[in-house]
Amino acid sequence: MAEFPAIGHVALTVSDLGVSVPWYRELIGADPVLDEDTGAFHHTVFLVGGTLVGLHQFDGRPVDSAFSEFRAGLDHLAFGCENRTELEEWARRLDELGITHGGIVEAAYGSGLSFRDPDNIALEFFAPPG
Repeated sequence: MAEFPAIGHVALTVSDLGVSVPWYRELIGADPVLDEDTGAFHHTVFLVGGTLVGLHQFDGRPVDSAFSEFRAGLDHLAFGCENRTELEEWARRLDELGITHGGIVEAAYGSGLSFRDPDNIALEFFAPPG
């Protein structure tokens, strides 16, 4: 059997693409690679490293409530950084963008910089220890 495959894409349900797309465009620093209305949902997709990150909005179906990592499903989405120096650069970039974050938190397994998108989805920049 082949090695387990890498993650190809992640799709996040958002309440308003008109708010989320510009926010993610600023954060990522690139335009989406796809913007399509499928009929069942509209999605806008960004290429982040080698992974596609999609934002989905289901028309006619309101989002029940703000995201919470305390419900079954997604806890958070983490973007990999090479080291703590890169995390410090991202902390400065989040400050420039006016995005509230929790500062860099150290743990035995690495360092993280947590923040949230307009729908309260938990996001993180993460670097391994060392």
